[in-house]
Amino acid sequence: MTDKTEIRLRDARPALDARPLAKRIGLLILATDHTTEPDFSRMVASERIGVYVARVPYANPTTPENLRRMQPTLTDGAGLILPGEELDAICYSCTAASAVIGDAEVAAAINAAKPGVPVVTPPLAATRGLKALGAKRISILTPYTVETSRPMAAYFERNGFDIASFTCLGLEDDREMARIAPETIVELAREAMAPDAEGLFVSCTALRAAVAVPDMERALGRPVVSSNLATAWNCLRLCGDAAARPELGRLMSLPLAGAA
Repeated sequence: MTDKTEIRLRDARPALDARPLAKRIGLLILATDHTTEPDFSRMVASERIGVYVARVPYANPTTPENLRRMQPTLTDGAGLILPGEELDAICYSCTAASAVIGDAEVAAAINAAKPGVPVVTPPLAATRGLKALGAKRISILTPYTVETSRPMAAYFERNGFDIASFTCLGLEDDREMARIAPETIVELAREAMAPDAEGLFVSCTALRAAVAVPDMERALGRPVVSSNLATAWNCLRLCGDAAARPELGRLMSLPLAGAA
């Protein structure tokens, strides 16, 4: 260490932009999540839109009881995302927990730290996406157990959907869910899709389903919505990004009702 080097302090401060990036999306994910960050990096982040991540504690197995235990951690987690600065949207990236806890309760917990910020959950985004696609009678595919799948079925029924078929894989560890190959998800979608369903919802932010949506749609000939595709679409539209990106799936060509 030396004090011999002369260090000059510039007299005037440089001009500052209002924000480093024009739009800011907060992403609240599970400590065990392998998939949401890569999906949002691929589908959402850009020179205009920044994605800022915080993780909340979570321990497997994926049961309704364990999912509900996350609720008290959401306020602290949201508060860690750019403290004291505004966000344009914030996504809680857990489909099953959102169905168990409830969208309103998730939003209340997050807005306690980030007042007034639009809160997106995967099942909420999925219902918006399926309605935008005109799919009312749907099939659902989840990686969960039957016990953890029941709140998901109830969620979509409450929101006016007619469930033609519901298939679950019986997995209890979200880290295993993330290890299902996208091409395997396409084959599982073929099995899960009812002949008379108008669309398919593939639940779980851990699944690498978003990258497989185009292949699933080609295989099925009908629209497919996955958890991460739906939240990415919803967050983009809330940020005013209306660009059609059909290569990511049919949903990415549609507007969000009421979005700026």
